[in-house]
Amino acid sequence: MFDLTNKDVLVIGGSSGIGLATAVAVARLGARVAIASRNAEKVAAAVEIIGHQAQGHTLDTLDDTAVAGFFQRGKTYDHVVVTASSTSRGTVAEMPLADAYASLNSKFWGAYRVARAATVADAINPGGSLTFVTGYLAIRPKKGAALQAAINAGLEALAKGLALELAPVRVNAVSPGFVDTPLWGHAPAAEKAARLASIAKGLPAGVAGRGEHLAVQIISGMVNPYLTGSVTYVDGGGALV
Repeated sequence: MFDLTNKDVLVIGGSSGIGLATAVAVARLGARVAIASRNAEKVAAAVEIIGHQAQGHTLDTLDDTAVAGFFQRGKTYDHVVVTASSTSRGTVAEMPLADAYASLNSKFWGAYRVARAATVADAINPGGSLTFVTGYLAIRPKKGAALQAAINAGLEALAKGLALELAPVRVNAVSPGFVDTPLWGHAPAAEKAARLASIAKGLPAGVAGRGEHLAVQIISGMVNPYLTGSVTYVDGGGALV
């Protein structure tokens, strides 16, 4: 069922975390994979990990001109995934406005830029898909993360609106809970294992999230022609507790 042979897949943010896990998975399913990210060294390292003649590009989704130019090259894709983002966390009172604006610019407007540029350039093939990675804070806000909750909720609403505007291109969002990625830092092995065990114990699924757990759902959005305008929560049941 999960066959992406000869499909062209672009993963923006594919040099690490969920994006890299997705790129690895789709390459193994036969896709022609391209990744894009800001850091050229990380892109080169990721391409080596992905293998399968993956292509790497340096792209800053904060740069309007660069994003537009990237999609105006004439290359088309069957599936585009946007995982790239950098957000700050803190209470509304404590977080500097500049950090709040930067967070919104990165995660929401970065995805919006990609969607707009790809649409203007007709860079996603009809029947293909565009997927955003959001976060379950959209439906389960926490103290000190009101901004992130709002950004994720906005991105999910954007996905639903674009599902109507961009049809027959399908647009979906995948919403993770905790996922063990480099975003959470590099703790010593024993400390990390204890932290992951504690997280797993607090989830109904009894498992701490990994990038490949999200990749499965992202790929499902690519191959299921009946899925659009959907937000899927892949959080181990974290939104329930």
